[in-house]
Order: sequence, then C-alpha cells, then structure tokens
Amino acid sequence: MNTRKILLKLGATCEGFEWAADKPLREAWETCHRGDWMLWAAEKVSVDRQLLVAAACDCAELALPYVPSGEDRPRIAIETARKWIRGEATLEEVQAASYASSDASFASDASYTASDAADAASSASSSASSACSACSSASYASDAASSASARETTHRQCADIVRKHIPWDIVAAKLEKRVLV
Repeated sequence: MNTRKILLKLGATCEGFEWAADKPLREAWETCHRGDWMLWAAEKVSVDRQLLVAAACDCAELALPYVPSGEDRPRIAIETARKWIRGEATLEEVQAASYASSDASFASDASYTASDAADAASSASSSASSACSACSSASYASDAASSASARETTHRQCADIVRKHIPWDIVAAKLEKRVLV
C-alpha cells in the first residue's frame, strides 16, 4: 500500500497529507518538518501513549520562554504529565494541571504568544488522556514563537523531538499492525 492510501486510511486531510503523500513512508517520517503532523500520525497508528506524552512535553517546553515571569501553571502542567509517564501522577492530577494551564492561557494579558505557550503546556499534559492533544502541543509551541522564521524553527525542533522519542522503527511496527492488516 502506498503512502497516499495509508494516509487516507488513517484519515489525513491536512497540508501534511499533501506534503507526505508522494514520499515513501520512511522518508516522510525522517524528513518531516512538522512535529504536530508526526504526533498526529503516531497517535493514529497507536504508538504508546507515554512516548506521545514525552514528545509532546518536550515540544511544549519550547514555548516556556514565552510564558510571563511568575506564571508557573504551564511548567507545572508539563511536569505533572512527566510524572504521569513515570507512574507518579494520576490522570486526574494531569487533567487538573492541564486545566490550570488552560486557565493561564485565558488569563494571559501579555499577548497571544503567552497564551499559545500556556496552551502548548495544557495540550501536552492533556495528551496523557486525549491523544489528539499531543499534536496540539507541538502546534501551539510553534505558534508561541513570534516571527515566521522562529515558528518554522520551532516546527523543525518539534519534529526532531518527535523523532527522538518515536523513531521510525516504532512507527513502522505499529503501522504494520494497524494499517496493513
């Protein structure tokens, strides 16, 4: 089955589909420049939730420099999600930290940048219970960057982070079980 058919079977409909559709799957994974697209694909093929959350946390952490000084809720949300990965926090604790980070997003008077940074942390912690939140953390982290070149750099950093936590071999094994069966 070719990449286009696999992506359609997974439900891909975004610009990531157009970017990847004509590439071999391994090449698409190894050269993708968008961590949010990669987290979406990893979730769709049922990559282990802890790996998704770890990658989402690292992506969200890129946005922390944009959080106003003294606003700790986004950092705490990321830390709580990491505790969940290690079995040191419950999903309820992660959800509470995620809600608090989301509240920080709404409370942020500073800028859309600070709001996006808080949303990145909220999405990262939410990814423990809701896989679709994992890809949002990478997207919000990039949105927090103030210039187009900074956003592109953050997208690429997130893609590298995802590849570090979720190498192609893991995706390929899950893909074989999920799609090709």
